[in-house]
Amino acid sequence: MPVSPIYRPEPCFFDLGPEFGDAVRPADFPQTVLRHRNDRAAADVGLATLGDAEWVAHFGRFQPLPGQPGPVAMRYHGHQFRTYNPDLGDGRGFLAAQMRASDNRLLDLGTKGSGTTPWSRAGDGRLTLKGGVREVLAAAMLESQGVPTSRALSLIETGEALERGDEPSPTRSAVLVRLQHSHVRFGTFQRAAWFERADQIETLVEHVRSLYHPTVAAGDVPGLLATIVAASARLTARWIAAGFVHGVLNTDNLNVTGESFDYGPWRFLPSYEPGFTAAYFDHSGLYAFARQPEAVFWNLTQLAGTLKLVADAAPLTEALNGFGPAYIRELRAAFLERLGVRSLGEAADQRLLDTTLALLRDKGEAVRWEPLFHDWFAGFASSARALSGPRARTWQGETFDAFRFALFEHEPDRPERLEHAAFAAADPEEMLIDEVEAIWVAIDSADDWSPLTEKLGRLEASRLSRA
Repeated sequence: MPVSPIYRPEPCFFDLGPEFGDAVRPADFPQTVLRHRNDRAAADVGLATLGDAEWVAHFGRFQPLPGQPGPVAMRYHGHQFRTYNPDLGDGRGFLAAQMRASDNRLLDLGTKGSGTTPWSRAGDGRLTLKGGVREVLAAAMLESQGVPTSRALSLIETGEALERGDEPSPTRSAVLVRLQHSHVRFGTFQRAAWFERADQIETLVEHVRSLYHPTVAAGDVPGLLATIVAASARLTARWIAAGFVHGVLNTDNLNVTGESFDYGPWRFLPSYEPGFTAAYFDHSGLYAFARQPEAVFWNLTQLAGTLKLVADAAPLTEALNGFGPAYIRELRAAFLERLGVRSLGEAADQRLLDTTLALLRDKGEAVRWEPLFHDWFAGFASSARALSGPRARTWQGETFDAFRFALFEHEPDRPERLEHAAFAAADPEEMLIDEVEAIWVAIDSADDWSPLTEKLGRLEASRLSRA
């Protein structure tokens, strides 16, 4: 079956030319075994009608989709743990296609583990199957929580034995395809600035403005930065509200649309711990849970620095300084959404945010992150359920009383959502490391994919309407 009539190819990045990306060939894998296909995401861009054989041909063998010119490894630089690296670029992935979604957004198909490129730096260009499974899980969990995120469209096992120094080897291999709202990174601008190519910066500015932020006037560079700052503030706030730690917030892992992507050493908080890190190699805690807003702001300052080649510093600084206020506003909004209540004004909303964090801090390991939002969704309307549930004895004390007072001030937002099946369960869906490892062990030891399939099904079923 061919692609759907709603499939609308629009390979705009490819038109920028060879200064921004290199045409590459995908790896010729020994095998291509389809392990995951996200039909809901595929339907959004008219690809759900592909049969499995066609799916594998396009996302395992990378035969170009109709209207697509072929894969391009994108060029970029970046700060890695705040050390500049001019030798980056797509080293094990490429931009495979671009198309319009049902909401008219321009979306990319980007790969991970698709083979070597000019930017592989002696790497093998491959992805472990475990890494692919982890990315599928991270994206699904974040989407269920309302975090702007890439979606794992496809995972195909590729039949190679990979050697890795930081995990048991040899290990199984895979290629992942993600559906994402732009792969233009902060590091894409950094590369142009490194070569002092103001013309390339201007080209990127117009490319990003016209395709992703068209409400910004042509030529308004500070306005474009302000829009990227606002989108990044929203993303960061929603990471925090989700209890999520990205793990590697380098400038090549943040993009111009404020959509989260590239899930390597990610983790979700078991309970409130500001210093919690996801990457075993983050020895200084640079990207710890509570330092993520600082990390994103630092990265935004690097982006702003590149734009000084084409705009005055003062308005860029003004745009950059909007991050702090925007982040606080977005954090209040994210916590209100997670608690299922309506805004009552800045002061009352801030009080609810403060008391929620105070309760999580005070209870420590006695309260996991997700169950708080599960038990008290919609505020007063959940009282009977929360106070008769498995954590009833936890909901007491001075910090709880302060939280409950602040919460009950707020009216529930669409309390009919409490009728959703998710709230009939005693516990919410979580994504803690023990469960992630158990899902992988089942695959690795017995080729049992049912725990992954069942987990993804439960996450899909737990999604609440956010309209």
